[in-house]
Amino acid sequence: MMNDKFNEELADTMEIEVSQLTKDYELEESENWDSMTIVTTIALIDEHFGKSIDGEKLADCKTLGDIYGLIEAS
Repeated sequence: MMNDKFNEELADTMEIEVSQLTKDYELEESENWDSMTIVTTIALIDEHFGKSIDGEKLADCKTLGDIYGLIEAS
């Protein structure tokens, strides 16, 4: 279910290379994984997947795979 455009925009937001974003990517490895990035990620999920995600649940995600699991569960 990985979405290339979502990954590109997320990588841009986090200021990392998109090639780093594998499902095992540890979000806390990026110094830019903060509350502002979480809010932006919520908007990206809505835009690309048409789903509303709770900010606290998103903040609890440890990896990119966790984010995709959250999207699938919504």
